[in-house]
Amino acid sequence: MAFGSFDAGGNTQPMAEINTTPLVDVMLVLLVVFIITAPLLTHSIPLDLPTAQAPATAQKPETITLSIDPAGKVFWNDEPLAGNDALGKRLRAAAARQPQPELHLRADRETRYQRIAEVMSSAQQAGIARLGFVTEPVDRARPARSTP
Repeated sequence: MAFGSFDAGGNTQPMAEINTTPLVDVMLVLLVVFIITAPLLTHSIPLDLPTAQAPATAQKPETITLSIDPAGKVFWNDEPLAGNDALGKRLRAAAARQPQPELHLRADRETRYQRIAEVMSSAQQAGIARLGFVTEPVDRARPARSTP
């Protein structure tokens, strides 16, 4: 093997050869590891699984769109609600239905978060299990509106 030395009597040029011995050692170790583990990856346990016929559910659950405007007024499928009591009654009635409908919450960007949290809390207390937020994708041609 060619290693540099610190004595002044030798060639002062840097060594231009690449020592490939460590590289070959690592490659051989990896080859052995892959040879050992490759059969384990293709080995499977034979199982005799039971069969069952289950009809596919073609019926999608009903969706309820709950919209909140910037003033905090709530709309049930584009129909304005009188207050929190009316919202609670409708949410409890929807939670009692089978299959339970999905609640899609749409809020204006100017709506206070407190109002959104109150509506979410009412839905949870009524027993609504599925709640989703509806947003609009950012239009790349038009810059997003920033709030001051």
